[in-house]
Order: sequence, then C-alpha cells, then structure tokens
Amino acid sequence: MTTETLTAPSPLPGDAAALIADMGARARAAAKRLAQTPTAEKAAALKAAAGAIRAQSAAILAANAEDMAAGRTNGLSGAMLDRLRLDEGRLTGIADAIEAVAALPDPVGREIDRTTRPNGLELSRVRVPLGVVGIVYESRPNVTADAAALGLMSGNAVILRGGSEAAQSNRAIHAAFTAGLVEAGLPADAVQLVPTQDRAAVGAMLRAQGLIDIIIPRGGKGLVARVQDEARVPVLAHLDGINHLYIDGAADPAKAIELAVNAKMRRTGICGATETILIDRAYGAPLAIVDALVQAGCEVRGDKDVAALSPHVDAASAGDWDTEYLDAIVSIAMVDGLDGALAHIDAHSSRHTDAIVTEDAATAERFLAGVDSAIVMHNASTQFADGGEFGLGAEIGIATGRLHARGPVALEGLTTYKWLVRGSGQVRP
Repeated sequence: MTTETLTAPSPLPGDAAALIADMGARARAAAKRLAQTPTAEKAAALKAAAGAIRAQSAAILAANAEDMAAGRTNGLSGAMLDRLRLDEGRLTGIADAIEAVAALPDPVGREIDRTTRPNGLELSRVRVPLGVVGIVYESRPNVTADAAALGLMSGNAVILRGGSEAAQSNRAIHAAFTAGLVEAGLPADAVQLVPTQDRAAVGAMLRAQGLIDIIIPRGGKGLVARVQDEARVPVLAHLDGINHLYIDGAADPAKAIELAVNAKMRRTGICGATETILIDRAYGAPLAIVDALVQAGCEVRGDKDVAALSPHVDAASAGDWDTEYLDAIVSIAMVDGLDGALAHIDAHSSRHTDAIVTEDAATAERFLAGVDSAIVMHNASTQFADGGEFGLGAEIGIATGRLHARGPVALEGLTTYKWLVRGSGQVRP
C-alpha cells in the first residue's frame, strides 16, 4: 500500500515560521488518520520501522560516527559523548524498544470509567490521543526512535527537533523509521524531523498554537527554561535529575555499597543517576561507602564530616547540593536520621527520583510517603528510573511536574480523555 502526499513539499528551512506551519499542518492531517488507525496496523508499522532500523544499521552507525567526531572536536564532555554514542548493542536496543512498544496495550479507546445518572444518561470517559506532539531534545539519538514509537502507538503525530550534536544520527534514524511506516502503509508525516538546526525553528514550534498541541522538552536546564518561558502551547516539563540515595542507619552494609556504586556509576550521564548520597549518622560504615565509590573511579565531594573520613574526599561547595553532574562525581552529606534526610531532599531534590536503603520497613514507608518526587524507591538503584524498566516499552522522559503526567511518560501519558454521553432522548428541565 502506498501513502499519498498530504501537501506540497515543505518550504526551505530558512523560513522557520513557514516551515513549522507547513509541518504542523501535515502533522495534524496525519494525526487525524492515526487517531482512527487500528491497534494491529500501528503495531505492524512499528515492527516494520524496527526492521528498517536494523537493516540500515551500517548507515546509522556511520552517521553517529560523524556526530561523535564532531562532538570530540567541539569539546563535548564525556557524559555528553556517552549519551550521543551508538554501537551495535545500543542500536539493537533501540529496535527492540520499538518492538516492545508495539506489543504494549493500546491506550486509545480504553474506557476509564462509566456511570449512569439518575435521569438515565450513561456517561463514560475514554482515552484519546493528544493530537500533535512537539518534542525538543538534546544529545540522545535514541529519543528520535522512542518518541516516534510512543507517539505513533498512542495515535499522535510527532514533530521532532533534536540537538545539533546528534543531527546526523537523528536524520539516519528518522529516515529508517519513516521508511518502515511507509512500507506498512502509514503516512510519513506521522513522524517528522525538523530539517534545520536553526534555533528559530524551536521558537516557531513554541508559538504554533492550533498546530502543535503540546511541547515536551528533553534536555538541560537551559533548554527547558527557554521552552517554559517562550511557549504559547502547553508544556510537559522534564527537568534535571538531582537524585538522592539515603543510606539509613538500618541499611544492610553490603546492599548499601552495591546500591551506592550502581546508582552513581552504572551510567553517569543519564537522568536517573544518583548525584547526592545522604548517610545517617547512625550508620556504622560510612567510610566503606566512600572507599567503594573512589575505587570505582568516582570523585567524591563531601560535607565536613564526610571530608574528615578520607583524604580522597574534596570539600563540597554550597552549589554541589543543587548540581546534576552527569559525570563520575558525587556529593555526600551526613544527616541526622530520616528527618534530616527528608529535610535535605526537600531543599535540594529536583523531584525526579529519590531512594532509601534500609531494612526497617516502617522507616522505608515513612520515606516513600514523605518524599514528594515523581519516583520514590526503597532498596533499589535510582538507575531503574526508566520507562523501559517500568514495563512501558520506552519513554519520552521523566515528568517532574504535577499536571497531566508524572514520572516516566509513555503511551498513557501521551493521551487525554473525552466524555461520551449516551441518552435516550433526555432533555434538561
């Protein structure tokens, strides 16, 4: 089956407003189609897209090699380069994640609840797509595929604007993905990639009322702040991950060491990495935590009590407690029990992910109830803060606000609902 072109070719990238207006109009037409597309057809398209990414792996990896070379030349940090880097394993993971999304239950059309009023009216709420989702992101080329897959399966058209550091990788992944869609009979306009790195295109997306229904920024503080300040369409914010691991006095020492090292060092450049470790003064082996991190290659910055434990600890500054390092650096503070930990987290957490290590069930429950973050954990590494690990197939990001969606945003987070009212001729008196 072939797909008809929805409009004339896009304008040249030089006119950002005209470009986004054209892309938005085509996306809205595609969104109408997707909202009515059966689950099986969407799943088949995603499987075709995953197959196309596997088939075009050599081209994608070559494009990524160009981005990596440019990144080194431009002085990207080790954490940024790690986010940017693709290899055969990561590319296989991207394709697998697309197929995982295809296998998930389709939220579109799902009934949330149903009631019958005394006058006989039957009311129900059902899930529907948001419409056209604009995603502005940095560094990670996997976001191109994850956002495309989640958008399509939830019945939304997606307009992607990736960062310049991953431009070649994003284009290669997008080309493969849309080739799969077209092969399966869905419109290529369902997933569009802004073809210019001109920052004016981002501004045009933020002002595209009536064409783009929601903007999702995924990147550093500067990007998110700009989107929130300038957007005239709703924003689903994904802020930084200043995540805490609190080691309670009743923590198992072996478990505490393993969790601390994994939460910080497994991948330092992801938003789920722990940035601050809090240790209860009643905990018996704080030096073992410090030593394990140092041996793993982590730079440790501590308050005066932690700095006194080891010559390998540098004094922490006031700003360290509010820093997302995204690198092999951690800040550590001693606190007075659970209340001290809760006070520190309340003052410095970005409301992303915070965890406690303890064998005291009552203390764990107090922590889970008392920490106001999107994800709160007990005896688990903060590195599990990921939509795939939550069984969501993939994620667009971790929402740290309170409205619409919170935590890993996946299929359900990309839907809203409408009311259906079924009557038998009722009129209102």
